[in-house]
Amino acid sequence: MKNLVITEEIWKEGNVYIAYCPELDVVSCGKSIEEAGKNLLEVIEIQLEETARLGTLKTFLEEAGYDLNTSQPTLQLDKQVVAFNQRTIALGAL
Repeated sequence: MKNLVITEEIWKEGNVYIAYCPELDVVSCGKSIEEAGKNLLEVIEIQLEETARLGTLKTFLEEAGYDLNTSQPTLQLDKQVVAFNQRTIALGAL
């Protein structure tokens, strides 16, 4: 069995926490950070199970950028999050 390394981004919108996995383009939410993260993992597990059932798991993971031909027990992308920044940009004519 292989492991999959993902990124979990969590932000707050109103009273809800949103959890997003950019590698797999999967999103979920919850009433707390913990619930949002737990729900995201559940959605990802369902996505992986369903694509495996349909016979499209390999394609799904390859399209996400994972190298399935590696002998490594853990699949991860050749990128690493190093920072998140908020910036303000002038909108000009608006």
